[in-house]
Amino acid sequence: MAKKVIKVLKLQIPGGQAVPGQQLGPVLGSAGIPIGDFVKRFNDETKKRIGETVPTVVEIFEDKTYKLTYKTEPASALILKALGKEKGSGTPNTAKIGSLSKSQLKEIAEKKMSDLNAGDVEAASKIIAGTARSMGVDVK
Repeated sequence: MAKKVIKVLKLQIPGGQAVPGQQLGPVLGSAGIPIGDFVKRFNDETKKRIGETVPTVVEIFEDKTYKLTYKTEPASALILKALGKEKGSGTPNTAKIGSLSKSQLKEIAEKKMSDLNAGDVEAASKIIAGTARSMGVDVK
């Protein structure tokens, strides 16, 4: 019989650089997960993703074991990386920070496809374009 999930945590942690500090300690401790073990396992499994934010879903079971599921980097981070910018616009309708080409948009959509609720790359591109517009990025 399958184990019963008692809690699901959604975290965003820098790849290969988790530390048992202010961000993770209280969240994992309250869920009954040994923080040292989690940090070691996470860092080992994401050491190839250093420099990117890794969205992680932690499913905690009744017997205090847990399963980690890693997702692709957030779309906003991929857009900023493509533009070479630090952050999006504070006023996206008036102050633009750059523009993405259709090929860049499609590349980001293909990378995010597994995490998006889209049937094909065209629909995924529309989702990514919406994120870009809300950040002050034009799509050309």
